[in-house]
Amino acid sequence: MKVYTKTGDAGETSIIGGRVPKDDARVEAYGTIDELNSFVGQAVHAAKQSGYKEMEEQLLLIQHELFDSGSDLSYAKKDESRYKVTADMVERLEQWIDELEQGNPPLERFILPGGSALSCALHVCRTVCRRAERLTVTLARSVDINPEVRKYLNRLSDYFFVAARAANVKAGVPDVEYVRSGKVFR
Repeated sequence: MKVYTKTGDAGETSIIGGRVPKDDARVEAYGTIDELNSFVGQAVHAAKQSGYKEMEEQLLLIQHELFDSGSDLSYAKKDESRYKVTADMVERLEQWIDELEQGNPPLERFILPGGSALSCALHVCRTVCRRAERLTVTLARSVDINPEVRKYLNRLSDYFFVAARAANVKAGVPDVEYVRSGKVFR
């Protein structure tokens, strides 16, 4: 099988059930989810290097679910019977967030992305996830999508934030606080 097909040379790409321009809002959304998945792959490596097995396993599962998210956004027409992202996935993220947050110090100030290598990787994931979420919101204004994808991405960015802080705790590295701010969280 050849990797190149030449079918996209005119600026279009295939989606499930049709073809669209490569800059279509749907392609932008699932393409950014694909980009996020690549950064999560880097975070998996960083988790493995730091010996954080539980987070490594969570991130690997997230990679599969991100692929599912992109798949759910790639249908030309709404097809609920084939969607893969479910409310259960969102609930599991919430459980992970709650568990990770228990070990984190109280949050008093805004924090800057930084600290350990794993934390830095997770902050990159968080910001790319937020962009994927924004693009998915834009897409949902023009076509029907699986609404669980939007919820999943919203919760996933929260997971990345809390996980980045937990990675710093595990590494014994403090979060980098934004020093030009007073205590904003109580």
